[in-house]
Amino acid sequence: MNTADLIEKARKATGLSDLGDPKALEGLEILVKASSKKARLSPAGSMRWGETLTGILVNRLRIVDYLKKKPELLQRPVEKPMFVFGLPRTGTTLTINLLSADPMRRCLLRWEALSPVPPAKKGELSTDLRCGAQRQMLNAMLQIAPQIAAAHFEEADSPTECQYAMQLSFCAEMFDSILNIPGYRAWLFHQTGYRHAFDFHKQLLQLLQEHNGGRWTLKNPWHPLFLDDLTAVYPDAQLVMTHRDPAEVVGSACSLLRHVRPLYSDRMDVGEIRQTLLETFDLMIERQNAYRARHGQDSIHDIQYEEQLRDPVGTMRKLYSRFGEPLTAQAEARMTRLVAENPQNKHGKHVYSLEDFGLTAEGVRRHFSDYCERFGIPAA
Repeated sequence: MNTADLIEKARKATGLSDLGDPKALEGLEILVKASSKKARLSPAGSMRWGETLTGILVNRLRIVDYLKKKPELLQRPVEKPMFVFGLPRTGTTLTINLLSADPMRRCLLRWEALSPVPPAKKGELSTDLRCGAQRQMLNAMLQIAPQIAAAHFEEADSPTECQYAMQLSFCAEMFDSILNIPGYRAWLFHQTGYRHAFDFHKQLLQLLQEHNGGRWTLKNPWHPLFLDDLTAVYPDAQLVMTHRDPAEVVGSACSLLRHVRPLYSDRMDVGEIRQTLLETFDLMIERQNAYRARHGQDSIHDIQYEEQLRDPVGTMRKLYSRFGEPLTAQAEARMTRLVAENPQNKHGKHVYSLEDFGLTAEGVRRHFSDYCERFGIPAA
């Protein structure tokens, strides 16, 4: 597998050639080299990985082409977008799903993140044929891999992560989650920035809002890694961080990666998963602490996972009040209904054990003791 072949395959599939900002190809080159050297791809995994990268390139080609034909879309504002983030498994999904119940808000939906061009026609975000196709695929996944669905499941027309927007610039943590690629991880965390990826992220939102607007409300656990780049592109962004007992966070996150990585490699190292996640979480906490030190503790609104489980709509009232915005009766009623219709463990209980990864709850809490103390995070 090499970069030139992937690009040529995507160009042949689309009949397009312009990939936009060449900065994106830097990440692609590093990603391909890292995955070839260290990822220990299985034959099926190598094929799946190549298809994944080609698909990303296809989407990027189509986005660049669409915006060249309709440059006026790039003049449309993206005002006061809200970004929900936090260590993975801390309730970011529950938070974004509650927010998506507000009819005034606009979220990045799973199906459109995977197939964004052309943008959905007005009022067809849940009826577009691409949404139906994604729904069928997800139903099949529920049968084939129920353990992954129990750990993390998204409906075809439910909010998804900004990772799918960031991967279009080959600058996304999700690659490091599904593969063991330390060379790419080092580049992503310490040798590059996210600015160009957020620039393209914004262009994608400007394209998608052509016929279906609203206040963009987005989520991505990994945004704490690059908050300065995020707010450079979105200076009026509203930032929301979720928090949960790290013993639950680390165990759940390790388990999720243990289920996902065999899709690409048949040689999985639980010790490597453990070490990668601990180092990544440490960096996420460190960088969001540094952001608060520069911009003020209240530059980010905090939500406690345990409180949100007890009173999901109440935490939304606090969030809306924090940003001086009204929570309408209609939005609150829809949030209440969403909670009732989507109980915890709806797609099965995600069972995991820290001991499977050489960890203990006491040891994990000790490792993250400063974080827990600073944010008043209770043990589960």
